[in-house]
Amino acid sequence: MRSVELTLDGASDAAVREDWGRLADAGLPSLADHTGASNRPHVTLAAGERLEVDEPRLAAAAATALPLSLSFSGLLLFGARGGRFVLVRAVVVSSELATLHGSASRHITAATPTSLPGAWTPHVTLARRLSAPQVSTALEVLDASAPPALADACRLWLGEVKAVREIAGQGTVGRI
Repeated sequence: MRSVELTLDGASDAAVREDWGRLADAGLPSLADHTGASNRPHVTLAAGERLEVDEPRLAAAAATALPLSLSFSGLLLFGARGGRFVLVRAVVVSSELATLHGSASRHITAATPTSLPGAWTPHVTLARRLSAPQVSTALEVLDASAPPALADACRLWLGEVKAVREIAGQGTVGRI
């Protein structure tokens, strides 16, 4: 899998990691459990097994939009295999975020249909593989509201080699 991601500034990154920690402290699955150097809070702009990116053009588009203010609208669940759930903080699609996503999409091919404009649900993932009872506990542990965040960089995740490459912005690639 490959993906193009917006990463968060230091304060926003830390706030999401606090949510990860709250879940882990409650004995729940959390992205805090993923200790790889590339694991950091992000908003995926596009993903796909054979994703191809025109990096110079995407870099130019992202550079004009970053840094970008993000607002969260609450907690959201996505269904997953085996009756499990993915818990995320939904990101409000502001006109600036929609413009960046649309521009980025013009420089990316082979994205999954759910990454395309009109089907995309921007979010920051908090936990994967939650059972229904764990969802209930997670909702008790987390505050539904969250402060605004700031996306300050755009990167490319190359799953086949488990590496990231910064495309644009001020973020530190692979920071943990």
